[in-house]
Amino acid sequence: MEKLLERFLSYARENTMPDEESTTCPSSDRQLRFAGKLADELKRIGLTEVSLDTNGYVMASVPANDGSNSPVIGFIAHMDTSPEAPSENIRPVVHKDYDGADIILDSKTNVILSVNDFPELKNYKGQTIITSDGSTLLGADDKAGIAEIVTAMERLIEHPELRHGKIRIAFTPDEEIGRGADKFDVAAFGADYAYTVDGGEIGELEYENFNAAAAVIKIYGRNVHPGTAKGSMINSIRLSQRLNSLLPENEKPEYTSDHEGFFHLFDLKGSVEETTMKYIIRDHNHEKFLRRKKQIEEAAEVVRSENKGASIDVVIKDQYYNMKEIIEKHYYIVENAISAFNKAGVEPKIIPVRGGTDGSRLSFIGLPCPNIFTGGHNYHGRFEYVPLESMSKAVDVIIGISTARDK
Repeated sequence: MEKLLERFLSYARENTMPDEESTTCPSSDRQLRFAGKLADELKRIGLTEVSLDTNGYVMASVPANDGSNSPVIGFIAHMDTSPEAPSENIRPVVHKDYDGADIILDSKTNVILSVNDFPELKNYKGQTIITSDGSTLLGADDKAGIAEIVTAMERLIEHPELRHGKIRIAFTPDEEIGRGADKFDVAAFGADYAYTVDGGEIGELEYENFNAAAAVIKIYGRNVHPGTAKGSMINSIRLSQRLNSLLPENEKPEYTSDHEGFFHLFDLKGSVEETTMKYIIRDHNHEKFLRRKKQIEEAAEVVRSENKGASIDVVIKDQYYNMKEIIEKHYYIVENAISAFNKAGVEPKIIPVRGGTDGSRLSFIGLPCPNIFTGGHNYHGRFEYVPLESMSKAVDVIIGISTARDK
């Protein structure tokens, strides 16, 4: 586990935040620099067919050593970290033999990883917990996944008695801004199926995710002096409040779980004359997903009808779809993963992804791709942490999948 820890800490210190405003791929040069370091490392530890394309995608192989024509299995993780939290000067902190109490991340600013707020922490008493110093995210999403894949491939190379078919690995940019699969070359990757290593706590195994869309609503009002505004002012901010009130109050992220979908207003900027609202729309069920998109349009129409002279533009774009319909046609992929979990002594927790992964889009372009755990918790913020022992089990699962035979 020391090598795994050293590798993860090295990766975590790299700032690989994407740039949502950029139109390039990768969206930030820092991702491309990290990709170059990964490619060099893969060559150094003995992987073959190592490539880094101009878009920042790293691919490599571990050749088959079992003399069979077994399917080519792939493992994929993403290099970028969430743009939702600071990621400059990440300083990982290792807490060995965790005592089960609160972890003080930063005493000066009173940033505390509290067992009251995060009771699952107690499950890792006696283990090695890795956190940030409280000023940034940690980046286990998905540097932990990269470290686990690389460590598993290194172990396979060092132990030729572990028999396996050809294995392909890939590290992608810009997953956190929804572009991770945009320029992924499935044909060049050449795997029959793959697994993203991008899940959360130990045991997670996921093959269904949200159907997802983004909605941008622009409301145009009319500004006049408030002293003479009666009958003439149209306050676009107030209209945005009215529109949001027309959506179901209990169908928001903070009130939903499991297979329940939601509307999430995540950005609101405005003035009397113009207000922009940004929503994400999510549902596992396709019919309910279509209905949610229609509800946004209907709410906008109600506000238009109530406020003559106001103009409201609604643009809704689909982002990705539930990979379940693809994976169920190749369910042996999930069964192989379950066998590897059991062999590693990890209880599988088959749950729906309340989000998306590169695998959801890759599944629809010819690469069936369920998702397995990295071990991390509290992604996208200062309270992110990962137990080293969970990461080690992820390595065992990857090796178990690699050395299994299809049923």
